[in-house]
Amino acid sequence: MASSPKAPADPIDARLVRKLADILTDTGLSEIEVEHGGLKIRVAKTLTAAPVHVAAPAPMAIAAPAAAPAPAAAPAAAEAPAGGPTRAGEVVKSPMVGTVYLQPQPGADAFVKVGDTVTAGQTLMIVEAMKTMNPIPAPKGGRVVEILVGDAQPVEFGEPLVVIE
Repeated sequence: MASSPKAPADPIDARLVRKLADILTDTGLSEIEVEHGGLKIRVAKTLTAAPVHVAAPAPMAIAAPAAAPAPAAAPAAAEAPAGGPTRAGEVVKSPMVGTVYLQPQPGADAFVKVGDTVTAGQTLMIVEAMKTMNPIPAPKGGRVVEILVGDAQPVEFGEPLVVIE
């Protein structure tokens, strides 16, 4: 009685799977699928995103000391949410669909807070779209009146993010 080890019971060829995995590595693909006869093999590798560290722009360090007069204006800004968004200044809108982040990395200080004075071009927040971090610059200098989104919140194209006056 001769028995063939695993031939009929295991139709998957381990060498083929390894070869497909090598193709993934060599080409930079994240998955590959092959169908031959009645056998279908799909090989995929899990991609883990490395933490992205975005350096805060230099003007932000300069703006921090200038924030001393801001506490006088902060109570007025704190009253605004009770009556709803004021949008009295210029509304900065999301240029894309994605996820908004208010700080460069978890645990770091926010790019801006209500009452901060910003300069034109200063990063207000980041919108992540397709694993790419896109800084959202201030269109003009002024004071941040409202931040209309929360950290890690999904946003749509054209959605209001910040109000600057």
